[in-house]
Amino acid sequence: MNKEYTFERFWKDLDDGFQIYFDYMDIRYLMYKLKKNCYKKEMITEKEKCPLTKNEIITLKRVRELFDYMENFEYKVLD
Repeated sequence: MNKEYTFERFWKDLDDGFQIYFDYMDIRYLMYKLKKNCYKKEMITEKEKCPLTKNEIITLKRVRELFDYMENFEYKVLD
């Protein structure tokens, strides 16, 4: 991950309405903001017998915990 890309920038991008694709544990996810302190994380690529949840609504605290392990960020602007 680029050391210049900070959590604060990532959080601001979510607040500005971006949908962000990223890899976590070799699985591709999509994350976006639903409302204040409420974010949705959707699994894009699935692996056979994967114990991780496919759709999850999480708080900013959980987003912060995941951020250090996220890789390969891509952005999509909501229309």
